[in-house]
Amino acid sequence: MELNVVNATGEKVGTIELCSEVFEQEYNEALIHQVVVAQLANKRQGTKSTLTRAEVRGGGAKPWRQKGTGRARQGSIRSPQWIKGGVVFAPKPRDFSQKLNAKMKLIAIKSVLSQKVRMDEIIVLNKFESVEGKTKDAAALLAGLNLTKKVLLVVADHDTNIIRSCRNIKNLTLINASLINVYEVVRHTNCIMTQDAIKKIEEVYA
Repeated sequence: MELNVVNATGEKVGTIELCSEVFEQEYNEALIHQVVVAQLANKRQGTKSTLTRAEVRGGGAKPWRQKGTGRARQGSIRSPQWIKGGVVFAPKPRDFSQKLNAKMKLIAIKSVLSQKVRMDEIIVLNKFESVEGKTKDAAALLAGLNLTKKVLLVVADHDTNIIRSCRNIKNLTLINASLINVYEVVRHTNCIMTQDAIKKIEEVYA
């Protein structure tokens, strides 16, 4: 499969042959969903904690006698219905992480990249440079490619100037090719990949 290679203004400057092992795989929606759910679950800290009625301090004595006051019967001022009382089914620290084997992750990333290619949502860029690290450089790239929705920009190597130019644009996410993952690809409408980034992805996943 071949894709056109464009420059920062959207003009075609060549073509690139994609590796069928990575970019021509079957779409597996169920697996992609499972991997995305696992990624989001693994991001959760699981550190929230509140006190149950057994852990709240105080409330040992019955607030008032059982009968004869005209008020509802109460056994403790630390019951859940009381202000400063305990919490029903109080959340406690827990591990939300889900385990996925390497083969599932590999198949999922190939599947989602292949689907992006089929939907013409991957744009191959010859190169992207930002000499001064200005936001206008990344903004000019999006304007030249006529992209207004969420965009994932995949580059081959870490570049401080590129990071600086992209970090203030709301709908643009910058990611290194070695860190590309299913969740980031799925949640962005379009993917801009440099030629070097595609070569790096093919080296890792082919």
